[in-house]
Amino acid sequence: MPTVAFHTLGCKVNHYETEGIWNMFKASDYERVDFDRQADVYVINTCTVTNTGDKKSRQTIRRAVRKNPEAVICVTGCYAQTSPGEIMEIPGVDVVVGTQNRKKMIGYIEEHLETREPVNGVTNIMKNRVFEEMDVPEFTDRTRASLKIQEGCNNFCTFCIIPWSRGLLRSRDPEDVIVQAQRLVDAGYKEIVLTGIHTAGYGEDMQDYNFAKLLKKLETDVNGLKRIRISSIEASQITDEVIEVLDKSEKIVRHLHVPLQSGSDTVLDRMRRKYTTEFYYQKVEKIKKALPGLAITSDVIVGFPGETEEEFMETYNYIKKVGYSELHIFPFSQRTGTPAAKMKDQVEDKIKTRRVHELIELSNQLAKEYASNYEHEVVEVIPEERAQDEKDSNVLVGYSDNYLKVRFTGSDDMIGKIVRVKITQAGYPYNEATFVRVMDVDATTKIS
Repeated sequence: MPTVAFHTLGCKVNHYETEGIWNMFKASDYERVDFDRQADVYVINTCTVTNTGDKKSRQTIRRAVRKNPEAVICVTGCYAQTSPGEIMEIPGVDVVVGTQNRKKMIGYIEEHLETREPVNGVTNIMKNRVFEEMDVPEFTDRTRASLKIQEGCNNFCTFCIIPWSRGLLRSRDPEDVIVQAQRLVDAGYKEIVLTGIHTAGYGEDMQDYNFAKLLKKLETDVNGLKRIRISSIEASQITDEVIEVLDKSEKIVRHLHVPLQSGSDTVLDRMRRKYTTEFYYQKVEKIKKALPGLAITSDVIVGFPGETEEEFMETYNYIKKVGYSELHIFPFSQRTGTPAAKMKDQVEDKIKTRRVHELIELSNQLAKEYASNYEHEVVEVIPEERAQDEKDSNVLVGYSDNYLKVRFTGSDDMIGKIVRVKITQAGYPYNEATFVRVMDVDATTKIS
């Protein structure tokens, strides 16, 4: 039985797609082995969101070549899509497939084994208008299931290379989404995370269908589904119809990731974002009313070209005004090929570093404030794994529906199930909890 090893860089979508690719190899009678072991085929799923992503991808490719020079080295993902020629020049690379036509990957590998010639399977992503189906019936190491519902992005923000690596927006057929969601629930998953490149843009390429309609269909048509989590939603996509669905839903969790990028209108304009800070704030306030206790997380870029100290402070104060539960802070990276990389007034690294640290400190403070609201409260957690930093091997770690990272003492049979715990101490990055009782998700048991 031939062996295959995978290494995934980058986002949740890449991790989802690696599982889809593995299912294709499994159907062709391959055995999966760890990436650090010798394998017949190495598949590297690359990232290109920053220049550092490109560099890490090249390093991983070379590591695979050193591990087994006789193996077939297959490179896929975003970096493969944008720079196939660059990758083909790396000694030892045999097959390159971008962010489409992954179903041809095994055929390309067999072609290479027959001809011993490198195969470049990358085609023009901008001409693709069809969502590539990659079914994932189960995940190798996940207790929460991701479900990819769309591909691509039409926004073309000035700092972002992703439209060029993923193409324009394409939505998955709603019936296919429901079928896979049901398969995941039947496989034992309690929570499904809807994911994509521009997730809530789902349906923008369809007639008479949209993201809100898909959410309603998931709620009503998938038997046994307990939690629906939206991986990310843009402020411009928070329509009144979506808010109405959030308000009425019994399954959509109290957590939304709403990318901000900057709290300064002048910076947002240079970024080519499709909202103002006032528009964003009004949307957030509406969804907070629809989902009381809502945790809002976000992405923020600091040091965007031309960002003054005044603009940075606008962002700092705006973040406090919104009241996030956690932030992901990134220093601006000059991504080659984007308009922002060529802009004047690039901010010095030392200034970006200081601003990053200031926002990280603010994020930690806001996270503690949000978590403190749930001290001595009972929350439902899906334990994902054993804590890696604990001497006590019985400590489990998982997320509540409102995205509190919780650890508590429990047993292996709780992993992947819904567990009711009482927060005994709120903090950051973890919240300590006391196990109350495993909740039978098909019963209406009371807390003991």
